Amino acid sequence: MNCTVCGNPLLFDRVVFHCSCGAFVHAHCWDKHVLQTHKPTFEVGSVDLNGEFKPRENETEEQTQVKQVTTSN
Repeated sequence: MNCTVCGNPLLFDRVVFHCSCGAFVHAHCWDKHVLQTHKPTFEVGSVDLNGEFKPRENETEEQTQVKQVTTSN
């Protein structure tokens, strides 16, 4: 059996995660599997010394989205 993320074999003496979607992945591939496959929503920000989360200022859509360049003939 192979890891669904990296494709390398799952060794019998190593930690393997079994996701609720049915995928078997290495422990070090788990975060990549969750981010690529399940695409959870999250906010980017920072935590101050009081433990309060402060979200980053919203970036404009131009900065966050990949621009597609079209050429006309």
